[in-house]
This record gives sequence, C-alpha cells and structure tokens, in this order.
Amino acid sequence: MRRRVLALLGVVALLVTPVVPAAATSTVTNGCVDSVPEPGSSTPVRICYTLFEPAGASARHTVPLIFHSHGWGGSRTKDPAAFKDWLDAGFGVLSFDQRSFGESTGVAHVMNPDYEGRDVVKLVDLVAGLDWVTKQRPGDPLIGAIGGSYGGGYQFAGAFTELRDSGRTRFDALAPEITWWDLKQSLAPQEAARTMWLSILFAGGGTHLPPAVSKAFVALIATGAWPSGQAGRDLTAFFAHNGPAWHVQQGRRLDIPVLLGQGISDNLFNLNQGLANFDRALTARARAKSILVGYNGGHTLPAVVPPGYAAAGDPCSIALGSPNFSALSIRFMRLQLLHQATGLSGFGTYHLSTANGRCLTQHSLTANKRYPLGKIVVPTGVGLPVNLPIAKGPLTIAGTPTVTADVYTVIPRSAAYFALSVGKTALTAKVVQNNTMPLREKHTARGVRRTIELPAIAVDVPAGQNLYLTVAPVADMYAGQRGPLPGMLMLKNGTLRVHLAR
Repeated sequence: MRRRVLALLGVVALLVTPVVPAAATSTVTNGCVDSVPEPGSSTPVRICYTLFEPAGASARHTVPLIFHSHGWGGSRTKDPAAFKDWLDAGFGVLSFDQRSFGESTGVAHVMNPDYEGRDVVKLVDLVAGLDWVTKQRPGDPLIGAIGGSYGGGYQFAGAFTELRDSGRTRFDALAPEITWWDLKQSLAPQEAARTMWLSILFAGGGTHLPPAVSKAFVALIATGAWPSGQAGRDLTAFFAHNGPAWHVQQGRRLDIPVLLGQGISDNLFNLNQGLANFDRALTARARAKSILVGYNGGHTLPAVVPPGYAAAGDPCSIALGSPNFSALSIRFMRLQLLHQATGLSGFGTYHLSTANGRCLTQHSLTANKRYPLGKIVVPTGVGLPVNLPIAKGPLTIAGTPTVTADVYTVIPRSAAYFALSVGKTALTAKVVQNNTMPLREKHTARGVRRTIELPAIAVDVPAGQNLYLTVAPVADMYAGQRGPLPGMLMLKNGTLRVHLAR
C-alpha cells in the first residue's frame, strides 16, 4: 500500500492515514488539518476530511476539485461510490467533517466566519498544495463546492470569509442547496421561533453548541419566543455574523457563478432565503452566470394548522435538461470549471416548481399587482384562521408576496401567521406549499404601519378556484408562540402585493 506525503505549509495535522485504492477509479486519503482554536484555548481544532483522487489525475494531468460537506448533526462521506459521477466526470472530491461533528474537534459556531469560515480556508490551503489539482496561479486551486443545508452554509461561510480576509475568494463556483441567507431570520422570523424545527435541530446536534447558547436554545424552544435578557443577548450575538446577510451588510458580494437549489415547500429555510441569496449575495455579473432552481422539497414538515399542501418533485431540473439537482450540479461545474459545452441555459433566471408540480420560469419576480384588503380581524393565541378572498383563477403567482397594513392589538406579544391559500371556497382553502410567516407584535399596537413578508411561492390557481389571504391565530411550525392571553389582531388600510406571472 503506497503512501502519499502531503506537504501543506504546516497546516496538516499529524493524523494522515495511508492512501488506499478504493476502486479502480479513485484513490482515497483520510486526514486532518489544524484550524483556529476555540475561544480561550491555544489548542488547534482538528478538521478531518476524506480526499478522493480520480484515476489518471497527476501533476501532468491535473483536475479541478469539488468540496462537499454534510448537514447539521451529520458527518463526512467516506465511500467513493457516493461520488462516482463526479469522479467519472473528471473531478476530485474532498468531503469533510464540520467543526465538532464526525471526527473533527471543537464546538459548533454554526458558520461563524471566524471559526467555520476559517476551517474552510484551511482546507482550501490544503488543496492548494496538491500537485494533481489544477491551479490557476500558485496557491489558487480550481475548486467548486456542493452540499445542502448546513452543507450549503459552509460554502457561503468559506467564500465570504476569504473575500473578507483577502479581498477575493479562491472558490470558482458554488452549488448550495436548501441553505440560509440570515440564520436568525430563518430560525425565528420576527423573533417568533419555528419551534417544530428547532426541536428537531437541537435533538440532532444541540450538544455541539457552546453551553450558554445551548441553554438559550432550550429556552427558545420552550417559550416559542426569542429569549430576553442575557440568554437573548447570547443568541443575538451568536447568530449575528452567521450567514450571507451579514457579509452583504458589510458591503461584500460574491463575484462567482452559483447554482442555488431551494426547497419551496421547505418550512425551515424557505424560498425567501434562497431568493435573498440569489438577489443580494451575488454581484450583477455573477448573477448573470447563475441559476436558481426552486423545487418542492428540502426541510419539509406537513402543515396541519392551518392546513397546507404541496407536490413532490423537481420539474425545473428536468426542464433544464437534467433528471435531478445533483445531475444539474455536475453539468454546472463541468461548464464553469472545465469549460465544457453542456447545453445548459437559463442563467440569471428563476426556475420555480409550482405547488402542483410544473416548472415556472421568470426573469423577474418584482411585484406587479396590488389587491386592496378590507378590515381583517383575527383572534390571537386560539381560534380559526381567516381566509380573505383575493382573486379568482386562472392566474399564477410567483415570488414573495407582502402585506402592508395598519396593525392594532391590545395584547403584547401577540402573533398571527400569514400565507396565501388556494381552494374553491374559504372553508376548503389550503396554504400553498405548507409555509406561513409570522407577524409578532411585542407591545400593544394602535395603527402601527407594518409590511409583512409572506412565504415566497409559485402557484397556479386554476379556473374554478380562488386565491385567498390566510391569517391564522396559530401555526404548527411555531407551536407555543403566543401572548400571555388570547386576544385580537386587526389590520386596516391594507394592501397585498404579488407578482403575477405572465
């Protein structure tokens, strides 16, 4: 069994296992790099990886490399069969354990640029020392990245951290799936906790968080509302820098092509998050070379209260000429990294699966239709949803609807949940793609003007059915989120703005 010595400018930890031929198609190496210590420690954190070198790769025949990592609570992929399509297409692959997961050490900071961001940079440094990986210049390997959810978060964390620290990133293309724009906004929009999902996330990896954050996280799940006091400050500070939103606020945007996959029926990192990444995290030049695919899937839980619906499937990857998003990612990287003619088109455009399972392509999602709303009165804390009729089918809505209205409530910490619904009658209407978004008033409100962002969607309303605005006093994704007493919320002088697809 031959051994490969990796000379990596001193960043490789002593723990490097022998190179093992996994099959006739690739060579597999396991190892670790030293990364940034935890606060208050001088001991480097160990970030462990598995490296897959395709057959035929050498210093004379170099190949690009694809980064991969896992979702929250998971660990890296060690089986070369999982990357056969990538290896066969002429790429090397590096799959790694995020900080605190798998064989990696440390504590999970949930994509903080000073920790997980620096971990990714250390791995890019590692790849830059491999003679069989294509270099664009010394120290600048030709690399792309794949992965979903937490495995999408590392892509933005790594690329933006390099951009912050050196003015440019060495990543040449990204393909993140079902990941976030703003982590706090995702976990607790309007500081109303998505308790159903937070409970699942905590069960899968809560012990990996710093102790103070873990304690505050439990309080968030238990109360359904963003914790006040020291615990609240812990969480607010902890999540402050953990996503593209913060980098964009600092004036940074990525100038590389990105293939974004977002679940439209995802009720954790919803389509709103993917649209924000596509519209705001990229330069105009990068966006013209990028694609957004919205499919029915992702982090999906059925909506029972209020009742919702969604179809399964990814018709837009199929419409773009690939059987699924994974195959589309390979075509995208072949084009961007190998400059191969793949026939891929649809750049700079939104490709969204409708709730009934067809692909809708739009060049813009800017609101182009306004519907005046009458006075809306809905109970808070308990009661049935109000379904206000908006328009008759046939019509198609896409993008992010908003409601602007004067809000009245006498009970502090009152919350209501908003969505668009479709049905023949108000009694049979169901929430499109199982998603709601909250309005949470911390204090009493007397005519406070609010703009409420509804879940981003794509939906065909057929003839014989109607579009409704649903305002619900409770929603299962936010279980436990309520004021001290049942109350009433009233909206006046309201307008619903939507994008009508042509």
